[in-house]
Amino acid sequence: MNLKLILPAALFAALIVALFTPQLVRAQTAPHRIEVTAKRFDFTPAEITVKKGEPVVIVLKSADVAHGLSFRDLGVNVKVGKGQTKELAFTPTKTGDFVGQCSVFCGGGHGRMKLTLHVVE
Repeated sequence: MNLKLILPAALFAALIVALFTPQLVRAQTAPHRIEVTAKRFDFTPAEITVKKGEPVVIVLKSADVAHGLSFRDLGVNVKVGKGQTKELAFTPTKTGDFVGQCSVFCGGGHGRMKLTLHVVE
C-alpha cells in the first residue's frame, strides 16, 4: 500500500472522531428534564419514573403559593416561591419507590401533598 495515501486518510479519520465524539457523549449524558407543577394540594404529575445512575432535573413550578419538594431518602430538596420556577438536579444512586413531600407549609392540605419517584434499573 502507498503510505502517502494511508497516512492522510488515517489522520482525517482521527480528526472526524475527535470532533464528533464530545457531542455524542454530551447527548448521552444530558439530564432527563421533568416538569412538575405544585398547586394546593398536589403535584402534577403525581408519579415519576427515572433510571438509577442517570442525571435528572426536576423543574418545579408553583401555580399559586410557595411550595417545596423534598425526597428525604435521596437527600434532595428544592423550594419555589409563589409563581416561580426552580430546578432540582440530581442523579439517583439507588432503586426503589421514594415519596417526596411539599417542604414549605402551604395550607391545610399540605400534609397530603406527595409525589412518588420510582427509580428503576
